[in-house]
Amino acid sequence: MRASAPRAAIVYDAGALIAAEANRPRMWRLHRQALDEKRRIIVPVPVLAQVWRGSARQASLARLLFGCEIADMTERIGKEAGVLCGRMAARRRTAPVDVVDATVVVVAIMAAAAILTSDQDDLVALTDAADPVIRPALIEV
Repeated sequence: MRASAPRAAIVYDAGALIAAEANRPRMWRLHRQALDEKRRIIVPVPVLAQVWRGSARQASLARLLFGCEIADMTERIGKEAGVLCGRMAARRRTAPVDVVDATVVVVAIMAAAAILTSDQDDLVALTDAADPVIRPALIEV
């Protein structure tokens, strides 16, 4: 029997959680596949805070979160996300940078994880600004 290589972790952004809450079939297929492959599924606390409202209508989201690791916002993550926001602000000089998106990118880089998202544009720009040795793959929900 051959040992298999560990699968990459996946970080969910707010768009992924919203897709689960809306019961989008593609999101649930991707989530089920990640669970079946025993991937580490990470939801950063700021992402959860951005989406969670605690209503009964979020039963699907609560079900999804059961299989996820909720990543705390540590001082290191906060500082790295802040530095990344500063780099983006210097490059853009326009719209403010979303600190939650910056946190998603930082957590994904630290975990060598892919990112499951509904909107790749800002995440591509943030990843470019972070300039990691290994870029997180972006998977569209």
